[in-house]
Parts: sequence; structure tokens; C-alpha cells
Amino acid sequence: MATSTAHSVNLADAMVMTPPPMADYLVVAPLVIGFVFGALCLMTRKNTGRQPFIAITGLVLMLAADIGLFWHVLQNGTVVMTMGRWLPPFGITFAADMLGAVFALIGGIVGLAGGIYALDDVNQTGRRYGFYPFLLLMMSGITAAFLTGDIFNLYVWFEVLLIGSFGLLVLGSEREQLDGATKYAFLNLLATTLFLLAVAYLYGTVGTLNMADISRKAASVRDTGPLFTIAALFLFAFAMKAAAFPVNFWLPASYHTPRIVVSGLFAGLLTKVGVYALLRIFLTLFHVERDMLAGTIAVIAAVTMVTGAMGALAQNDIRRQLGYLVISGIGMMLAGLALGSRTGLSGGVFYAAHSMVVMTALYFLAGIMGERMNGFALNKAGGLYSRMPWLAAIALVLLLSVSGLPPFSGLWPKAYLVKASLDVGAWWLAFAILLTGLMTTIAVGRTFAFSFWRERTDGAAETASPQGAVSGAVVGSLVGLTLLTIAVGIYPEPVIRVTDRIAGELLAPAGYVDSVFPADMKPTQGEGGPQEGETQQ
Repeated sequence: MATSTAHSVNLADAMVMTPPPMADYLVVAPLVIGFVFGALCLMTRKNTGRQPFIAITGLVLMLAADIGLFWHVLQNGTVVMTMGRWLPPFGITFAADMLGAVFALIGGIVGLAGGIYALDDVNQTGRRYGFYPFLLLMMSGITAAFLTGDIFNLYVWFEVLLIGSFGLLVLGSEREQLDGATKYAFLNLLATTLFLLAVAYLYGTVGTLNMADISRKAASVRDTGPLFTIAALFLFAFAMKAAAFPVNFWLPASYHTPRIVVSGLFAGLLTKVGVYALLRIFLTLFHVERDMLAGTIAVIAAVTMVTGAMGALAQNDIRRQLGYLVISGIGMMLAGLALGSRTGLSGGVFYAAHSMVVMTALYFLAGIMGERMNGFALNKAGGLYSRMPWLAAIALVLLLSVSGLPPFSGLWPKAYLVKASLDVGAWWLAFAILLTGLMTTIAVGRTFAFSFWRERTDGAAETASPQGAVSGAVVGSLVGLTLLTIAVGIYPEPVIRVTDRIAGELLAPAGYVDSVFPADMKPTQGEGGPQEGETQQ
């Protein structure tokens, strides 16, 4: 017989939640700002001259809110807000820990850089067809996915960002774009369907959708519920969204088709949402299942990074090459998840942050190169150094950074991942990381040599644009991202402290759960095993 000294929360009690402090509204501020300014852009769709000003103002405010949220979480810990004054797990919860706050912050930086770059890259027709509303919709969905504390609403925000990304992908309605969009849409919708099935299966097993509630109930149903099957479904669904092997073929078939600014934003943000979801689900909800799947994830990571680098070596088109480098980087991030140690997770999160900035900047760089070379074919490239030496310097920085060479931001996460691999005796994974770095260096070195060092070939026509006539918006966004990778490479300690804290929080999910369910909050009905405050008689 069980005697309980605690009372379960019922629906009436759930309505007496006191209003959250004003600081807690920071967790939803970026989302609200994105939707509001996206609506304003939509309302002014016939006045394309106002749209950039409205959109960039909104992106600046979103970034300011992301900075405020990051600083608040850094100083005070996880921020939780539950909608409608319903106590969790009944209400829709937003919870920003360091992982979510950092991803949202870097996403805000990349989104603002993209909005500025688009001032030159997106013409009046693109604005009229909705570039800026779609951009703000996508940014809202991405930010909300990083900050939601409800697994069904993670699915909802995936749908929101996919709607925005579909609109951006087909902007212009060219044949190549529609072909790439078809492949992108089919595979992502398939992954989303699997995700929804996994959520339904999980809800049927544990009876809740709140991530913190799932985390604390998982142990009581692990012996009777099919949690391993559910975890495997999540792994497959999010591996497809993150473009991990063997479900990564959609990315190089679609990322080279839209405008450069869209490709850059996709490369920097969309696949990282899949990586974030894997980190959140496998370390907050299913840490036991992560241990069981660690070997499989490690193999996927190694094959993803190596095949991505090999694909980059084989490409003649600069945009396609960058698509394979995105895939290769996903393998690095999954290696951190597979290792599961504090050092490995810190390296994986650090690499994700590095990739969000550098891959976006590389696409922006490719846009300038393609305009000056009248195309993206390497066999017709050449002569850029003599015309644009400043661009050669930026290119060298970014190409060395994506290769993981000093003194730029790509060095440190790779060093962490190699160390973490050797610490657990996974020498083959460390070898795959180093081999990938070597092949990436060869691939990007070939691009630099063909585009900048060698003289123009007969097939490389002169561009119609005069030398150096690159808009201030394009230069500003590219230089800003480049300076960021230089700063982090030279002074990585603050970033390492943050990623190390993130790794510690991921390895101790009880802190996240306690933030959503404070100590004075009673347990919900339906939990397996003894309730808090119960004793077995």
C-alpha cells in the first residue's frame, strides 16, 4: 500500500500560476518580433522599397532579444515561460537553457547578416514575391525550435520554418529552383512525417509532450515502453533533416539552386536545427538510448564527414562543393553526440556554432566570386587576386577556417573532438576527423588556387561589373562574419567556457527538468513508480 504526502496537480490548480517575471518574456521575444515584422513586410509587399528597412529593423531587434536572452541565461540559468498561466506539463512551455540560447543567438547573427546581404542579392521581383516575409517567418520558426520545451511544438516550429524555407527556395520560379525544391520538399516532408509518428508513439507511451516531463517519466517506462524504437525513429528523422549519411543526398541537389543569400542561410541554419534536435532529444530525454545507439551514431558521423569531404573534392561547381562541406560538418557535430563525453559534446557544440557562421560566409563569398567570374565553374575560374586582393584575403581566412587550420575558429572544435575520441579509444573516429580535415584542405585549396592564384583562362569571360564595385551591404555582411571567425580563433576561451557549460548541462538534464518543475511544484498524475513524497508500505 502506498501512502502519499503530496497532492497531484489538477486542472484547477494549474490555473493559479502567477505571472512570470518580465525577464522571462525574453524567451518568446525573438519569436514575437519575427512574426510582427514579417506581417508588416507582408502588408507592404507592393511597396518593395520599405520592405528591407522593416525587415532589417526586425532582424536587429530579434538579435537584440537573443543577446538579452543569452546574457540572462548566462547569469541566471535556464529561463522558463509557460503560456496561458497553465502549470507545466499542461501549458505550452518555452525553456531556454545555454544550448538553446547560444543557438538562437548565433542564428540571430546569421539571419541579420543574410538580411543585409539580401539588400544587393534580392531584386525588386524577389521582394515582391515575398523574400523578406519568408525570411522572417523562417527565422521565427528556427528560433522557436531552439527555445521550445514541448516536443509537439518542436514539430510545429519545424513546419513553420519549412514553410518559410520553401518560399525562399522557389523564389524566382526558375526550372532549376523548382527541381531542387521538389527534392528538398519531398525528403523534408518525409522526415517530418517520421518525426510526427515518433511524437505520437512517445505520447502514447509516456502520456505527456513536455520535454522535462518526458525526461523524468522515461525511467519509469523504460522497462515496459518501446523507448529504443522511439529513439531510433527520432534519430532517422533528424538525421535526414540534418543531412547525415545515408539520407543526405537531397542537400547537394537543392542548396545550389536558390539565390546565394538563401543558400547561405540554409547552410548556416537549417541543418543545425536538426543537430540541435538530436542533442536535445538524446541527451535530455533519451540518454540511456543514446548510450545504446552511440556506436551507430559514431559510424554515421564518420561516414558523413568523410563522404562529404570526398564529394567536395569531386565538384567543379563552387556552390555544390560548399553543399558537400555542409554535410561534412554535420558529421563533426554528430561525432560529439556519439562520444557523449563532456569534451566531445563541447567540441560538437563549438563546431556547430563555428559552422553556422563560416558556412554562411562561404556562400556569401561564393556569390561575389560567381558574379566576378560570370559563373561558378572552377574550370573557367581565375584572375580574381589581381582584380580583388581584399577578397582573396577574406577567402583565405574562410577556407582555412572551414578546414580546421589555425589560427581560425575551425581549429578548436576539431582539436576537442580528436582528443575526446582518443580519450575513449575511438582512434578510428579521430582518424576520420583528421582525414576529413586533410581532404577539406585539398578541396578548398584547389578552389583558392583556381579562382585566385591562376590567371584567367580563355573560358573565363570578363564580368560586366567594374573591379571593386561590390555593394557595401555585401561587403559588410561578409566582413562581419569573417571577423567573427578570426576573433574566435585567436581568443577561443569565452566560447570554450560556454560550450563546456552546455556540455555539463546536457550531461546533467536534471537541472533542465528542475527549472521547468521547481521543487515546490507537485508531480503530475500518471507517473510510474512512487510519486515524490511517497513511501512504499
